[in-house]
Amino acid sequence: MRHTNIIVAIAAWGCVLSGRAQTDRTPALQSAEHNGWEYEVKAGVNIGGASPLPLPVEVREINSYSPKFNGTFEGTVTRWLGRNRRWGLSAGLRIEEKGMLTGATVKNYSTEIVYEGSRVAGYWTGYVKTDYNTTLLTVPLLADYRVNDRWKLRAGLFSSVKLDGDFSGYVSDGYLREGTPVGEKLTFDDGSSAPYDFSSHLRHFQWGGQLGATWCAFSHFTVNADLTWAFSNIFESSFKTVSFNLYPVYLKLGFGYRF
Repeated sequence: MRHTNIIVAIAAWGCVLSGRAQTDRTPALQSAEHNGWEYEVKAGVNIGGASPLPLPVEVREINSYSPKFNGTFEGTVTRWLGRNRRWGLSAGLRIEEKGMLTGATVKNYSTEIVYEGSRVAGYWTGYVKTDYNTTLLTVPLLADYRVNDRWKLRAGLFSSVKLDGDFSGYVSDGYLREGTPVGEKLTFDDGSSAPYDFSSHLRHFQWGGQLGATWCAFSHFTVNADLTWAFSNIFESSFKTVSFNLYPVYLKLGFGYRF
């Protein structure tokens, strides 16, 4: 199940609330701002993918790549510190999607396919199509620095819990060596293919670093950019079929409303 439509709906709902807040700021919000508290809602898209670092020798060519539409919506609370309130600490709650669609030419790529109703593990040489998508509940904990009235910078860590996920695809135009690189050869040509699905082996918890900036375009409307880099493989540590780690690296672009 995918949550893109839910994220978009929440984002639209948040923007409506933001518009109302702009015309009617409550005394409570004014008091919170006076005491150094800042509240913001953000919406945007994640652009990137889950990539091995560096690119392994098994991957000979990236034939295609699509970042998909990865919606994200977040609420953030910042506490500005000190008399000049240059530095602050922020925490957020974000629901987001991260995904990609890729096609690659590989050689001796460790995988497991479904062939004639059975799972067959081995080493694939040929074309691989991969569809990756996951919905996450993310908590960023960041240090903030206010450069001036327009710009602020932030950096810190995030942790994510997987709500659902999919990592599947198919192989075609090549052959599988069953078991070992010199095992029995299973050939797929003339348009034939075999599927694979590693969704059940996706890691439930991720963590990593986040670096970002905000530009205040108007008194309350903001433009945001954040780079997130997961330090953990997308697969569970016990999963060894894919022989290299895949790290989600995404650039989040969007807008926000500061109350």
